[in-house]
Amino acid sequence: MATLKEFEEALREHGMNMALALLERLRERDRATRTVKPARRLTGQKMTPELARSILDLHATTGMTQQEIAFKVGVNQGRVNEVIKRGKWLSDDPTAPEAVARDKAVARMRGDPKPKKPAAAARAKERKAAPPKARNQGQLALGDL
Repeated sequence: MATLKEFEEALREHGMNMALALLERLRERDRATRTVKPARRLTGQKMTPELARSILDLHATTGMTQQEIAFKVGVNQGRVNEVIKRGKWLSDDPTAPEAVARDKAVARMRGDPKPKKPAAAARAKERKAAPPKARNQGQLALGDL
């Protein structure tokens, strides 16, 4: 398969000036109509149980692909996949892993300081207060033989 550049060189070699002129006009037309298009999906759409249910409804009642559903509801395709395949975002539970991750991401975007983990501090206190473990007495020393 020849590239466009190779095709153009072949036209020059054979003296096909009319074809070269046509090719140049097509290039100019493409340059004139070339634009940067905005992103297709909406950013900042918060996943909610209602949105997850509407995704499941669209998936069940239409023949739309995950990408088409994502474009329609304003989220990315990965979120649609999580809802359809894993049942994520269907509950209002604020302790659900996806809700915790979303809240952490929102806090990072706002610049909030990281919250201290009280459970980690309690575990550290327990480690300090626990008596030292006894050494394993099952090993032989050189003098034992």
